[in-house]
Amino acid sequence: MVQLNDSTENKVNNRRAKDEIREINVTKDYVPNSLGSVLISFGNTRVLCTANMEDRVPKFIYGSGEGWLSAEYSMLPGSTTSRSQRERGYTKGRTQEIQRLIGRCLRTTIDLSKIGQRTIWIDCDVLQADGGTRCASITGGFIALGLAVKKMIERGMIRTNPLKRYIAALSVGILDDKIFTDLDYGLDFKADVDMNIVMDHMGNLIEIQGTAEGKPFSKAQLEKMLQLAENGIKDIISIEKDFVNLD
Repeated sequence: MVQLNDSTENKVNNRRAKDEIREINVTKDYVPNSLGSVLISFGNTRVLCTANMEDRVPKFIYGSGEGWLSAEYSMLPGSTTSRSQRERGYTKGRTQEIQRLIGRCLRTTIDLSKIGQRTIWIDCDVLQADGGTRCASITGGFIALGLAVKKMIERGMIRTNPLKRYIAALSVGILDDKIFTDLDYGLDFKADVDMNIVMDHMGNLIEIQGTAEGKPFSKAQLEKMLQLAENGIKDIISIEKDFVNLD
């Protein structure tokens, strides 16, 4: 966990520092039938991430010799304080945006030419939502992917490890001119600026999603948010390394 300043003034709701990420817990192989699966929690946000493979690819890459990776995201009805309606026969715009984000980010981690004409599906189901569900999904999805790749190698489905980099995601934001890391719902709901940042283990940026929902933010504030996100992401990736090997 990131804790750069533990002064009383710097506490969030008297529980953690503004620059401290929530407690992270990972339970691997949570769904035995999946090639890779984890139950990941960031504080009270809990997401079940699974990785599975099928022997076909989308039409636009059929015959190319390369595989594909796609992601799906959903929030279970009881994951929020008021029941979330299941998305049957349609997908909400927010859901589409998040699952495309997860897929884009995870495709940067893998050499798809090494998995053959196969598709790896990453499914992220939010069991309990308390802010940062997309960030938890990217991190948990990467661990599930790493576990699936290991099993595919062990079973002779692929010859070499196709993973190229570790990635993780973290939210940052501004509330009352103070910068916070890893926003829970209480902070996210009130924040003037809400930003989701995805980086790899070398500190390279993969995606930034940021909006000034209240008042604009300065370049100096942006740089501070990026630095705090990088600090937290380094800690998250150190956890990922307990489950995923790039060698």
